[in-house]
Amino acid sequence: MPATPVVLPVLELGQGPVSLVFLHYWAGSGLEWQPVMELLASTYHCLAPDLRGFGSAPAPETGYAVADYAADVAALIAERHLTNYVLVGHSMGGKFAMYLATQQPSGLRGLVLVTPSPPTPEPMTDEGRLANLRAYGIDVAAASTFDHITARPLSPATRQQVIADNLRTSRRAWDEWMLHGSRENISALMSLVQVPAIILTGDSDPVLSPSVQGLETLPYLAPNTHLEIIPGAGHLLPLEAPAEVAELIRSFIIKL
Repeated sequence: MPATPVVLPVLELGQGPVSLVFLHYWAGSGLEWQPVMELLASTYHCLAPDLRGFGSAPAPETGYAVADYAADVAALIAERHLTNYVLVGHSMGGKFAMYLATQQPSGLRGLVLVTPSPPTPEPMTDEGRLANLRAYGIDVAAASTFDHITARPLSPATRQQVIADNLRTSRRAWDEWMLHGSRENISALMSLVQVPAIILTGDSDPVLSPSVQGLETLPYLAPNTHLEIIPGAGHLLPLEAPAEVAELIRSFIIKL
């Protein structure tokens, strides 16, 4: 059974008949989605929670499995009485979105997966995993990570926001995703996903490349699922390519 849901702080913009629930990446927060949300808020109701242990969200002692995060998001959706919504998940958040979709929740219309952690165990070397675990709470490591995972130039303010989000992540959420959540295999459940999906990825993503998405995510979604590759972009697509991401989301929803 999933852990008892926690109340998630939410960045909320816009209004409209369709709600977009944005789920952030590991060591990030809902703030990463603000540039995309600002481009969509004139048409859609946009919500970006901080997930448990990240940003300003509570960090309980337990409850860091993929199912626990999905339960938190489901509780938020129920509390807001959302009946017509799309899940938009980035990296770690993409895996949570896929898992929640396997539960066939009422009102879910589609999935937008932004360079998602795949439903299979995330490909990562033991050395890379250990390096990430050791990097917790270190300013220089957070700055180095930002430089490594981005390909397009970003403003100093954006760089500082990403670094600050990294450094305010709770130790428990940091370790639990790296040791367990990223290794969970939910691929056997993916046949239960009944809504359309789209995958967005950057051609210069050093974390979860287009080839990873083609091999580890695309085969588990409906046969007509498109893989959209954004040129010159790295792993932080919502910050590096907000206009392209917003337009692809808008086009996807229009086709639903």
